[in-house]
Amino acid sequence: MSHGIDAPNVSAQIDPHTPGFLKPLARLLLWVNQAMVLLGMLGLLAASLVLTYSVVSRYLMQASTDWQDEAAVFCLVGATFLCGAFVQSMRGHVGIEAIAGLLPRSFNAFRLVMVDLLGFLFCSFFSWKSWTLFHEAWAEGQTTSSSWAPPLWIPYGLMALGMTLLALQLAVQLVACLNGFRLSQTKVTP
Repeated sequence: MSHGIDAPNVSAQIDPHTPGFLKPLARLLLWVNQAMVLLGMLGLLAASLVLTYSVVSRYLMQASTDWQDEAAVFCLVGATFLCGAFVQSMRGHVGIEAIAGLLPRSFNAFRLVMVDLLGFLFCSFFSWKSWTLFHEAWAEGQTTSSSWAPPLWIPYGLMALGMTLLALQLAVQLVACLNGFRLSQTKVTP
């Protein structure tokens, strides 16, 4: 398992087993995911600046920091959810590599298919529920309960968009994984 500094130089790319009809979607996802990482970096930068301002203004001026906490949370929610599909495109989410090394190659391929399938099902459900929350917040004009009261459609929209991108990424990877599994099975038979 690699962490941070010792991580190999890996860039997101399209799986060679991706069927031709899905390659345009895979290329679009690659581009959108890279754009979301840039937005995520800006969101993290904004959150750090807002929180730094909050600490300084509270300490030096004894000013109220009501809006800063919510603004930082909105930025962090956006960065977290919008960058999830990029991380998945590099298969950078937490995995147990010790088990993968012990399993036979065919069973490990089956395991990857099942993980992608279950991940896709979960993220699709989460995406659908997030879009439902977004719609309710938008239609009803829901806001947070603070005195600043920003609209709740902002974090719900960021969650919904991020989970939709993650579900699409998982769907493309699932089809590519199934295609690779199918191709490996046809090559094995004499």
